[in-house]
Amino acid sequence: MNAAHEPKPVLEVSDLCVAYGKVEALHKVSLRIREGEIVTVIGPNGAGKTTLLSALMGLLPYRGEVAYVGHNLDAHVEVEERVGQGLTLVPEKRELFAEMSVEDNLLLGAFHRYRSGLRDHAQTMEEVFALFPRLKERRTQAAGTLSGGERQMLAMGRALMAKPKLLMLDEPSLGLAPLIIKEIFRIVAELKQTGVSILLVEQNARAALQVADYGYVLETGEVSLEGPSHELADDPRVIETYLGLGGKKTA
Repeated sequence: MNAAHEPKPVLEVSDLCVAYGKVEALHKVSLRIREGEIVTVIGPNGAGKTTLLSALMGLLPYRGEVAYVGHNLDAHVEVEERVGQGLTLVPEKRELFAEMSVEDNLLLGAFHRYRSGLRDHAQTMEEVFALFPRLKERRTQAAGTLSGGERQMLAMGRALMAKPKLLMLDEPSLGLAPLIIKEIFRIVAELKQTGVSILLVEQNARAALQVADYGYVLETGEVSLEGPSHELADDPRVIETYLGLGGKKTA
């Protein structure tokens, strides 16, 4: 690829360390995401995956360097400022407003842009509805009445209302039925076409590696393996630990 057309890094993390008291939850984690790229972080429960996202979002103090679209984000940069710069997190718990309608939940996602004087929320909502037709059908329903899969779609749609440069997804498949998981990951793959970069944290290693361009394996707070997703999916250690026998390709 011509160097001039090489996608620029959106996020570069170097030697990120996060501690809870004296216990280090993340130790010297480094990763990179480029424009329009899907990068996944897989690993077991308790490996530090959610801690990583929380630190990047400014919810936890950290040491190390975080460069976002060329600017250094030190640990003192507030969450709101990160959102304003186009960094968005869809948390594992989804954190929707159950009593409010689907439409009102989506509008809240555009609040920061609206407050900054941008009035493109109606057009952005149509774009979200094009990605998630089911949300359009249920636009007047209270968020609390939606199924688990629909709530995940709404949480992702709300994040997209902020028009992020980097969308961070924390365990989007958690607690969902296999067919719905397939749909969620299809949408994640589709999002890439819009130019948004995605950092996908997942326990469902198989689905994550199928959709991502590059992957990192996080174990006990450290990156133990990294590489293009198709290579990780063929790595015997990944197959044995995360994919099971079904992960092996049959000739």
